[in-house]
Amino acid sequence: MAAINVQNVTVQFGTQVVLDEASFEVGPDERLGFIGPNGTGKTTIFRLIAGELEPDLGVVTTAKSARIGYLKQEPEIGLSRTLHDEVGSVFDDLLQMEKRMHELSEEMAKLHDDPKLPELMVQYEKVNARFLAAGGYNFETRLNEILHGLGFSQADYELLMSALSGGQKCRAALAKLLLQDKPMLLLDEPTNHLDIDAVRWLEKFLCEHQGGAVIISHDRYLLDRLAQRIIELERRKIYSFPGNYSNYAQVKELRLLTEQREFEKDQAFLKKEREFIAKHMAGQRTKEAQGRRTRLERRLREGEFVTETSAKAKRTKLNFEQSTASAKRSGQVALRCDELAKRYDKKQLFADLMIQVSVGERFGITGPNGTGKSTLLKIIMNQVAQDAGTVELNPALHIGYYDQEHSELDEGRTVIEEIRSASKGMSEASARSLLAQYLFHGDDVFKEVRKLSGGEQSRVRLAKLILQEPDMLILDEPTNHLDIPSREVLEDALLGYTGTILVISHDRYFLDRIVDRLLVIRREGHQVYNGNYSFYIEQIEREQANKKEPAKKKQIKRTDKENKPKRKSSIFDRYGVDELEAMIIDHEEQLGLLHEKFGDPEINKDPEALEELKEKVEALERELAEIDEAWQERAEMDSL
Repeated sequence: MAAINVQNVTVQFGTQVVLDEASFEVGPDERLGFIGPNGTGKTTIFRLIAGELEPDLGVVTTAKSARIGYLKQEPEIGLSRTLHDEVGSVFDDLLQMEKRMHELSEEMAKLHDDPKLPELMVQYEKVNARFLAAGGYNFETRLNEILHGLGFSQADYELLMSALSGGQKCRAALAKLLLQDKPMLLLDEPTNHLDIDAVRWLEKFLCEHQGGAVIISHDRYLLDRLAQRIIELERRKIYSFPGNYSNYAQVKELRLLTEQREFEKDQAFLKKEREFIAKHMAGQRTKEAQGRRTRLERRLREGEFVTETSAKAKRTKLNFEQSTASAKRSGQVALRCDELAKRYDKKQLFADLMIQVSVGERFGITGPNGTGKSTLLKIIMNQVAQDAGTVELNPALHIGYYDQEHSELDEGRTVIEEIRSASKGMSEASARSLLAQYLFHGDDVFKEVRKLSGGEQSRVRLAKLILQEPDMLILDEPTNHLDIPSREVLEDALLGYTGTILVISHDRYFLDRIVDRLLVIRREGHQVYNGNYSFYIEQIEREQANKKEPAKKKQIKRTDKENKPKRKSSIFDRYGVDELEAMIIDHEEQLGLLHEKFGDPEINKDPEALEELKEKVEALERELAEIDEAWQERAEMDSL
């Protein structure tokens, strides 16, 4: 039985039809990828399933067993508590039970031989049984695991939610949702605001999730790893494709080729028929022409002809042109960084960084947030000063630079004015032609830049970059805010570009398609890999599988480890992740058994025995916290 069933749903906002008789089902354990250009109605589908919106026509049903957890792109979340307490509010019932157990144990300790003691013991046993059944002794471990996995540090726990950035609030909302253990998840762009490590962690979490998920995402790598089926929303209709994103892309390409051939054939037939009808309506063959017109109108009404092709089929290929006077010889050095270092306050971003990029090479940079990737590009562009080391950028190269801040756009201009300002003497017709390649059609070109979405502004900036005819592209997260069709337009253009590329990205699919070498910057150090993102993952997985080999520790160059504040050493630091996890499980089981002893009449009659039991519990809880802290640190080290 389907967990979610959308049947012949039509939704209209004003005069705009968003969904037209859309239908699909989701099985209880099925993981679906949901794709389509921005603004086509994907979030509307989620709102229908969540009951926030009613369809104009059609029916949306969910199975009673399909308890749904819904992550919105801009989730609502409390701001008055700390991060730990807001995310931990998922466990408010458990915390209330734990509080009640402590209250009962205190009362029992005072009563001794009082007649009320047996009644309190029964109450304690009932609360403790519910506490155990609900996982009461491991909720803090689960909380730590998810917050840590989504990129929060222990120091973040006590920050007020109101003081967090928008991205951190979104991650906190995702943590709350994952802790609720809902069988069916609706995730609207869950990887927004996640760095490359957090996305990998989320993938693993969702792979192990006992239930189903529908995921709206532009992250094609994630859809390749998770999706069992792809649902595409295009031209107000729903289309289903078996398998992951890569399989969808292959099948879709074949469908588009077939559709284009049918479109061209049908258009030729329609043109010929209309010409015949127009020519003979007033002549000797009027009746024949009238008959043909009647048949043609009927066939058009019944949808026998392909009269529209998808946006992807119409997409024009972009070309990055290079200037004529430049250093193009293969093997020449485009960029050299020697012993480069940068620190902000007490935080060391990177040190002893050495890279060399040859002319014509495609060099990628990735890593967690806050490791100095954008700062590195700003140093290369002479916008920020390094603390040590040297940078040599080939002066013969004409550089095209794309930063994250959109700082080069004039928000007071229209889109077409902004484009024409980048190329003197450019005609309106030429500007319109270029903008059409970036999906700006009709009156879209007269929108003011300030009124554009983030994705639209990104497309304008990329169009301007083409006009510069650069020999070297330095790009900082160029796929941010772009939907999948726009990303593929950019990738196709970059694949045809013969110049040098230096690019920062968290988009793993993009990195796989575009780069030849990859610099990974982490808080603990950096390493250059002679391949794309998938090659890098293969290397680190091989290293993790061979932990005992001494060479493993030499793979990443250490930088600021000694500058990080060190916690107090523990006897548990020498154990591995698996051993620590086993200890955590064992301690939780011991705690459960000890708590059950609070219901023992003999112990409650003996104040000394009761006090000793309480001390054992407190000592075991302290030790569990110490093991958990050691586990977190070991897990972080092993993820490198």
